[in-house]
Amino acid sequence: MSDYYDVLGISKGASPEEVKKAYRKMALKYHPDKNQGDEDASKKFKEISEAYEVLSDENKRKTYDQFGKEGVRGSGMGGGPGFSSMEEALRTFMGAFGGGGGGPGGGSIFDSFFGFEGGNESSYARQGASKKIQIVISFDEAAKGAQKEAVITNYANCEKCEGSGAASKSDLKTCSTCNGSGQLQQTRGFFSMTSTCPNCHGSGTMIAKPCSSCHGSGKQKKKQTVKIQIPPGIDSGMRMKMGGYGDAGENGGPPGDLYVYVQVKPHEVFKREGDDVILALPVSLVEATLGTKKEIPTPLGSTYRMTIPEGTQPGKVLRVKGQGFPNVHGNGTGDLLVHVQVETPVNLSSEQKEILRSFAETEKPQNSPQTRSFFDKLKSFF
Repeated sequence: MSDYYDVLGISKGASPEEVKKAYRKMALKYHPDKNQGDEDASKKFKEISEAYEVLSDENKRKTYDQFGKEGVRGSGMGGGPGFSSMEEALRTFMGAFGGGGGGPGGGSIFDSFFGFEGGNESSYARQGASKKIQIVISFDEAAKGAQKEAVITNYANCEKCEGSGAASKSDLKTCSTCNGSGQLQQTRGFFSMTSTCPNCHGSGTMIAKPCSSCHGSGKQKKKQTVKIQIPPGIDSGMRMKMGGYGDAGENGGPPGDLYVYVQVKPHEVFKREGDDVILALPVSLVEATLGTKKEIPTPLGSTYRMTIPEGTQPGKVLRVKGQGFPNVHGNGTGDLLVHVQVETPVNLSSEQKEILRSFAETEKPQNSPQTRSFFDKLKSFF
């Protein structure tokens, strides 16, 4: 057989964690339950288990590093190379994965890695199915919060049989296949594993006479009106969870949940970006030139008196702190970003045009610094 380090595919300086990780990976690959009838895999499983037993033990590893296999054969290695039986190799496997010896107690290892079902009767209790709905709210409702109502249809426990599915308590019989445990034990060599009873599907009981109302299902469709509290600051695409508003659970399990997906209708004036709100504000050429004051609306319904500075250029963004959307998680409030849009006058009268021509004759380069800068840059191209 190869060197123990080569068997696990690790270096001689590998840490205990690396040794264990390498062994777990290879043990899962060559485990007998995954390679039934494959003698080569069985042999490989014994080899990697033997290597792990030595290299995972600090004292045995030191002896092996110094004297090789001959040095560890008298230290619990069965008096010769390889395990004396597959049972010893499997004991090592269970130890590496935190399991105990044989019997049902080791079943949890296989639940995780080989897909066997285990646990006790209470493991059959399952949460009910969850539901999802979509609601549409206005921009104002998203900003301020609101309470909405929705009608949903769920599978609730049958009121007549209280979810048992039987006509009466005496009509609920113990399953004869699993004797009420909800599980069947299977013994495969060294291991004893459990699986869900195929007759009662894990419930441990059988219905002799079904309930006349739900016909043995234990569930009935039921409509209910739910009140949905919309928090301020919610945005399109966000999801709210309402615990316990889904379908009733199975075998005493909790009910499912209701997931509410929110869609916010667009606003005619405002546009949202995160917690900030954008307002496109048109101003006249004269107002932008001389400056002015404007009463502007805010997303929360109030008004704000804004100063438009003298000489404001098109596209200028003026920030109003704290007048945006409240953060849905309670982390402050966004800002109102006012994008100034200077409107060029149209449909001018002859008199107005003459005034503008007269004004143009008085203009100087310093009146239009951006224009002057632009043409100065153009000179470098000619």
